[in-house]
Amino acid sequence: MDIETSTEIWAKFVYEDKMDTRVRPIIADYWQRCKSAGVNPAGGLGRRVGDAVFASIRAANRGLIETALPIMQSVFEIVARSHFLLVLTDSVGYILESIGDETIMTKTRDMRFVPGALWSNLSVGTNAISVALDADTAIQIVGPEHYCRPHHGWTCSAAPIHGADGEIIGCLNMSGDVSGAHDHTLGLVLAAAYGIEAQLSLQRNVRLMQAALDGSADSIVLLDMRFRPIWVNAAAERLLDSTAQQLMEKDFRKIMPDVNLSEQQWVGGKKVYVNDTRILVPGRTIHCSVVIFPSEGYGGRTLTLTLKEQKHMIDSVNKFSGNRATYSFVDIYSRDPAMKKTLAMAQNYARYDGNILIHGESGTGKELMAQAIHNAGSRAGGPFVAISCASIPRDLLESDLFGYEAGAFMGAITEGNPGRFELANHGTLFLDEIAELPLEFQSKLLRAVETHKICRLGGGQEISLDIRIIVSTNRRLEQSVASGSFRQDLYYRLNVLKLEIPPLRSRPGDIAFCAEQFLRRLNQLNPEMKKAMSPEFLTGLVRYDWPGNVRELQNGLERAFYSSSEKLLTENSLKFVVGTEEPMAAPSAPGGEAGEILAALTVCGGNVDAAAKRLETSRATLYRRIKKYGINPKSLK
Repeated sequence: MDIETSTEIWAKFVYEDKMDTRVRPIIADYWQRCKSAGVNPAGGLGRRVGDAVFASIRAANRGLIETALPIMQSVFEIVARSHFLLVLTDSVGYILESIGDETIMTKTRDMRFVPGALWSNLSVGTNAISVALDADTAIQIVGPEHYCRPHHGWTCSAAPIHGADGEIIGCLNMSGDVSGAHDHTLGLVLAAAYGIEAQLSLQRNVRLMQAALDGSADSIVLLDMRFRPIWVNAAAERLLDSTAQQLMEKDFRKIMPDVNLSEQQWVGGKKVYVNDTRILVPGRTIHCSVVIFPSEGYGGRTLTLTLKEQKHMIDSVNKFSGNRATYSFVDIYSRDPAMKKTLAMAQNYARYDGNILIHGESGTGKELMAQAIHNAGSRAGGPFVAISCASIPRDLLESDLFGYEAGAFMGAITEGNPGRFELANHGTLFLDEIAELPLEFQSKLLRAVETHKICRLGGGQEISLDIRIIVSTNRRLEQSVASGSFRQDLYYRLNVLKLEIPPLRSRPGDIAFCAEQFLRRLNQLNPEMKKAMSPEFLTGLVRYDWPGNVRELQNGLERAFYSSSEKLLTENSLKFVVGTEEPMAAPSAPGGEAGEILAALTVCGGNVDAAAKRLETSRATLYRRIKKYGINPKSLK
């Protein structure tokens, strides 16, 4: 349709209210809207908002402007000689930016088609920008298709710009003299709008990826071919105590001297894992595990380093190796006054960080006591690392306890390894059988105990630790000190808080009580084999000397439970407990009748009436015997 015909069609609608069927439906719709709203067909001049308002509009659309301008400039270079104008608007229709030559810019100023002006259907009449934004479609409007006469000398092609969620965030428009109208113009504008959308989507994805990487607990560093960072996440900045800008010129071969960052890392594109290496930062050394991933793209080769501080790896090691305390004070059974006093003292010690020395015969529950102390203290959430000093070979003691650096000795793994002291950081280190430590190693342990600092074998950097140390022994360390097999200074350093666990034979009231607890647990685990203990069986337990203490009692009772086919454990069942037909050792005090009374009172929870019935004697007789042997039934309740 030529311009003259279009003008006649426009005039008939505007002045005679007659709509020609040749008018495109979308144009006809927007003409009707303008007429209904009273838009002046002779108007069409833009109205610019104030500078302060326009500044806030630009600020709200800063991302769109920064992304669109380079693309608009590229398009303008293509059409520069055609005297076309490129315009960017926001989602409402406010012009944000315009690019054109001086000829076209003069014409736009006359129409007030300038940044800050609102180019909507109701403000300047039907135009490509308003229709594109309102109908969400790319459109070209030529000459008299514009509702207002001052626009009839123009051709305008506009396409909406969509954000990541599909919503309209702006519009790209190209305007020029109506004589230059061409279908290709709309295609060029549409392609440019798609390019802006793609760039915005890419930027959004990059921001999301960076947010995800910055939210990672792992430190991530991207190295170029010179082994210098080109990007680091927030965790890496914190770990390396430097900003990304400060790190850009750092050669990571110097920061990670133990890792061979060389061309061979690129070969095959395979990941390289380093379990333990040093990261050198100003003033300190950090031990980390590292994953190195090479990649090659259009921009050249890169190495991605993922650094995890070794304390996180240590947490994982402790979790999977069972370095946790599972017992608490409720798991220690006792009704004996002396043992209760020891338990009360241990609960009090749990509140402090002083070193604890636990003495007791084998089987009395020294590690159980140590775990209970750990779980009752402020370090309950930390690791509990238990070591039997007698089980570690002499030549491996230092590396096992203090760890070693890479290449410290023949046979050491390439990356080095933390020791038990480091594994126990923020928790408790339990050294069992401390008296078995070789004398030549005791001086090294003394320094670690005094300072809570260790130095790995082959390393020169001291590592400060936050640990509590508990040791135990079944020997009298005073005698070991006197004989010269244990250092006196180490003994005094360890013997800050001392606990003495009495042997089971000296607390016969606990024998029957513990037996009842162990049997109850066995019955719960095996309800189809439920058993009970006869008075004779209990008396036999009390009379026995128990050289293996509570551990022997627990194991013996379990053996009797599974070995006896009867529902009642009788005197005959004692052979399963101690492994002989005549199990009774020489009675220990208080054995005999006193032991029987203690056993009955323990089982009955200190109830004299119930104990008398169990012993088949009168209440008065039992009271006389209780007085005779100095037994306190209240202590057994």
